[in-house]
Amino acid sequence: MANRLKDESSAYLQQHSNNPIDWYPWGNEALTKAKKENKPLFVSIGYSSCHWCHVMAHESFEDKKIATLLNENFVAIKVDKEERPDIDKYFQDIYALMNGRSGGWPTSIFLTPNLKPFYAGTYIPKTPKYGMMAFEELLQAIIKKYKKDSELLEQKGKEVLNFLNPKKENIEATKIDKTLISRFSDQAKHLYDEEFGGFGNEPKFPQTSIYMTLLEIYKLRKDKEILNLITHSLRSMANGGLHDLIDGGFCRYSTTRDWLIPHFEKMTYDNALLIRLYSEVYLTVNDNFFKEIALKSIDFMLQYMSKDHLFFSASDADTDGIEGAYFTYDYGECFQVFTKEGFTLGQIEEIFNALDITRDGNFEGKSIINIKKNLDVKMLQKALKVLRLIRKQKRYPFIDIKIITSWNAMMIESLFVASLIDEKYSDIAQKSLDALLKKLYKKEKLYHTVVDENQPHIEAFLEDYAHLASALIKAYEITAIDNYLALAIKLSNQAIKEFYTDKQWHFSNGAFKTKDERYDTSYPSASATMLFALLKLDLLCPYDYGSIIDFSLRCNSYDLMRQPISSPLLTQVAITQLFGMSVIKSNKENITQHMTALHLLPFTIVTSDAQEGYSACDRQSCFAHEATLEKIIGQINKKLL
Repeated sequence: MANRLKDESSAYLQQHSNNPIDWYPWGNEALTKAKKENKPLFVSIGYSSCHWCHVMAHESFEDKKIATLLNENFVAIKVDKEERPDIDKYFQDIYALMNGRSGGWPTSIFLTPNLKPFYAGTYIPKTPKYGMMAFEELLQAIIKKYKKDSELLEQKGKEVLNFLNPKKENIEATKIDKTLISRFSDQAKHLYDEEFGGFGNEPKFPQTSIYMTLLEIYKLRKDKEILNLITHSLRSMANGGLHDLIDGGFCRYSTTRDWLIPHFEKMTYDNALLIRLYSEVYLTVNDNFFKEIALKSIDFMLQYMSKDHLFFSASDADTDGIEGAYFTYDYGECFQVFTKEGFTLGQIEEIFNALDITRDGNFEGKSIINIKKNLDVKMLQKALKVLRLIRKQKRYPFIDIKIITSWNAMMIESLFVASLIDEKYSDIAQKSLDALLKKLYKKEKLYHTVVDENQPHIEAFLEDYAHLASALIKAYEITAIDNYLALAIKLSNQAIKEFYTDKQWHFSNGAFKTKDERYDTSYPSASATMLFALLKLDLLCPYDYGSIIDFSLRCNSYDLMRQPISSPLLTQVAITQLFGMSVIKSNKENITQHMTALHLLPFTIVTSDAQEGYSACDRQSCFAHEATLEKIIGQINKKLL
């Protein structure tokens, strides 16, 4: 029997619509019921392609005994974190405060009817393991505690919220100086895994923001150690199981230090950011390896993850409840098909050794394809063709077809960058941008997400404004179409009006008014993205954004100078302002300096400060159209006059 989630458009909520639990979507109905019946709230947050969300669902949320406990003693609410990132961010902050570490998904929060949190967890097993009590045991303990000490739980919850939102905050500020570059570089080198690339141990995430910042520092300092760090890491990621050698595209993260075993879900934001990163590295080092990975990833996104020029949010890790079933290969089946396709025993042995296809497998008895040894290019392509044939017999994982503004904007911006490699991507990017605006920008109001032909109703958050503004600026750079720049300015001004309050950036300003973080997590900080867009617009339009940029940097200066590696994009903003603003010149003879002054190459800086060891920019203009260049030079001159 379906519950109250049956009419929701979210794929994640639909996945739970037939649970025996009487789930509510977030809203007044559930909150009113909790107060009226004096029942605590159980808020479960996840997303449709999350493996551990599926595990907890099958173990506990489909269990009738657990459902009875929840239905009789709690008001249970399901939240799709991709649909409501404001709710998720709020409760992630609560989890971190209550547990002293960052959380994950599924997120499990228990609250009083007055929304005071008293217990925060992530995945909770059905039976005791991983040092955690069983979910049923936890529910029984909470039921008993709430009946006995509800007032105490309410008080403890108030204390948590007081810590989360102090009435007065002291801002520690310090001077941002040129040592920021060496601090960032030194921290990256310290965390760098010299054997396998990437940073730290498992789990390993792509962390594209760090590489993008390092790439721009390399252009500034010509430090070959930094370039080697970048290219080694990107090669390792691309050759490991994190990268899908068969279909293209990247999985979310690696559970192993060597990039071999991923969590198999594929997210649009990861692929968008990695497409841009690999494209930028190719444009810097002119190595076709990076171009091929970028363009193959675009092909994956266009073939599997898009419809009507827009991009879906994610594909699942599981198929028929089995993690990685679509992505892994059985040795016997591979041997049989390769033999049938006419490969000799010697060729099969060479291919299997190179691609790590073994009898025992490297993941639960099956093999994740990865480049273990070099293989002749022609032989590799033939082998991959056969492996695609095998995949065609499998069912493709579930795809969440929701369209998210910020994630689509990331993908569109990456397509515009890829157009510097192949001009055809400019047309694809423009069609996607126009489709996104038609779908999610209605009557001058921007929305966060929509599914199919439904009308959007969740208004945009800071990340949507920031990434869309950034994509529009990139569109203007590439196409010279004035409307893109005009809309970027308009959206940026709207974002300032709605999300920059009390001289602080907020991620959301509705029921959950949450501050935006300077940290880059799964993808770049929304406020840092917004500031970078404002840096560009500060010279491209009559508006003066300097005071907002200055104060935002000052508020974060202490932590930025202490640990810039945690905030790579904000570090780029600071370095861009620190170096770029001092070399703006009204001189048409040096085109590259104009590009630098505008910050239109991410922040390749021109400086004559030779004693500091910085080199002048020697990268040529990346503009696809001379008309764009002429317009921008004219705009710079007007601004400077």
